[in-house]
Amino acid sequence: MVMTRQADWRLLDDDALLERRINTFALRIEGTPMEPCVAQLHEELAARGLAFQPPVHIGDEWFCPEDIPAIFVPFYLCEERLRKLERKIILEVEGGTREECMRLLRHEAGHAYSYAYRLQRRRKWQQHFGLASQEYPETYRPRKHSRSFVIHLDDWYAQAHPDEDWAETFAVWLAPGVKWRARYKGWPALRKLEYVDELMRSLEGKPPLVPPRLRVGEYSGLNKKLKTYFKRKRREFAESFPDFYDRDLHKLFSVSLQDGHVPATLLLRQNKRGIINSICHWTGEPKYRVSELLDDLTERTDELGLGADPADSELPLSLASFITSLVMNHRFTGRFKHTR
Repeated sequence: MVMTRQADWRLLDDDALLERRINTFALRIEGTPMEPCVAQLHEELAARGLAFQPPVHIGDEWFCPEDIPAIFVPFYLCEERLRKLERKIILEVEGGTREECMRLLRHEAGHAYSYAYRLQRRRKWQQHFGLASQEYPETYRPRKHSRSFVIHLDDWYAQAHPDEDWAETFAVWLAPGVKWRARYKGWPALRKLEYVDELMRSLEGKPPLVPPRLRVGEYSGLNKKLKTYFKRKRREFAESFPDFYDRDLHKLFSVSLQDGHVPATLLLRQNKRGIINSICHWTGEPKYRVSELLDDLTERTDELGLGADPADSELPLSLASFITSLVMNHRFTGRFKHTR
């Protein structure tokens, strides 16, 4: 009877499900696709001769609590009903494939190891990665062609902070079958990988200095309604959603193809080179970054079916001003925000 009641929430429609608190779902890692991933992580660590196997708990996102050698994985990976809702509302499922899940687990294991053995306090660690006490930036602008950092997770995440540089380097080192000496030959990042290799060899068979003691409920973030979780997540990643620019695009273009109007997407594509050259000339922004933004705007304009009057002499100036404002805002904040 108890099992039946626990299973009932899976049958709720989306609106009713969103009103439930996440910690009432009685989720477990055992028996889910996450279980073999956790087992694989522990096997990879053991194969390296490492004794410490970070415990893995269910939370509201991928993370490792500061100074606590434990890993949290997002709750939606432990139940298909929640996984589908995550994809419907957030448009993606982070860690949803076996390959991506393992990349993230190895990254978080890097954090867990730095806390378990207080590695970030070592002078040599700091010489390679920097100070872990450095404040995390609200945003960061990666140097996409830098060879001083490994490439593991998306968005050149190793460049975000010394802790992330360490975790990404550890993840590349840990991944089985990765010939990192050959892959990063000639890169400054190779020195970091060689340091990780040297450091981990020195820890073989040694228990952690800091045991993973914690009250899971205090860190999991699951004592909130599902709708609150989604509201916060959409707000945090607002610019990643297709409708982020809709308000501004409706100001620039007509909502339908009136007489004499052409698809706005056609106008954008025909003038792409000129728009990019003009904006880059005045802002000094790299062309690839402006091009990526313009491609996003063009795609969304097409989805909305917006039109443009080719005879409107003010439209090119308005369009250039709009995109320039987005670019300049991104330069100082790292985010493309709405115009006011």
